[in-house]
Amino acid sequence: MNILKKMVKTLIADCRSRGFYFMFIMNISHLIGVLRAFLFKLMYFKNIHSSIFSLQANSRIEIFNKRSKVNIGEFVFIRKNVSIRIDFNGELNIEEKVFINDNCNINCINRISIGRNTKIAPNVCINDHDHNYKNVDDTHLIKGEVIIGENVWIGSNVVILKDTVIGDNAVIAAGSVVKGNVPANSMFLNKRENNILQYARANG
Repeated sequence: MNILKKMVKTLIADCRSRGFYFMFIMNISHLIGVLRAFLFKLMYFKNIHSSIFSLQANSRIEIFNKRSKVNIGEFVFIRKNVSIRIDFNGELNIEEKVFINDNCNINCINRISIGRNTKIAPNVCINDHDHNYKNVDDTHLIKGEVIIGENVWIGSNVVILKDTVIGDNAVIAAGSVVKGNVPANSMFLNKRENNILQYARANG
């Protein structure tokens, strides 16, 4: 009943701010996303545990092992062309009201957690493992984990590598490559330098 009340209040507010036509089109898109999410939940009914969430056009959840688990909280919104893959004993936890923008990739074979109210911009890649390029013990993948706290903002084109912990309320600047610990209430960015080299234009 509480969920229904929230939905009605949101619809009324959207109708006032956007206009009825645009509110209607937008919410048809949301409804299709919720139905797509429900179909994936049916497809992987033993692996996905969720409340209401939205999975928009061309986004996919792919699970390749009976031991893999996906937990998705209320009102998670996953936009277009997002790829989520879970294998081996992987456990992916996405808490309530997480927003994942277009063209993101999440690859989980061990553990990835994303805290509530976290916002993820387009083209973000999150991996909890590396390829074992040395191959000294014939192990194909090196497992780790990624823990992202609550109310985190992750900018466009960020790559988050295994063994990373991002604290609550942190901001990850666009284009960053993140590995290790990012403290709560901080901004993480990779050092950038602009180099402009002049050259002589050939005559003729």
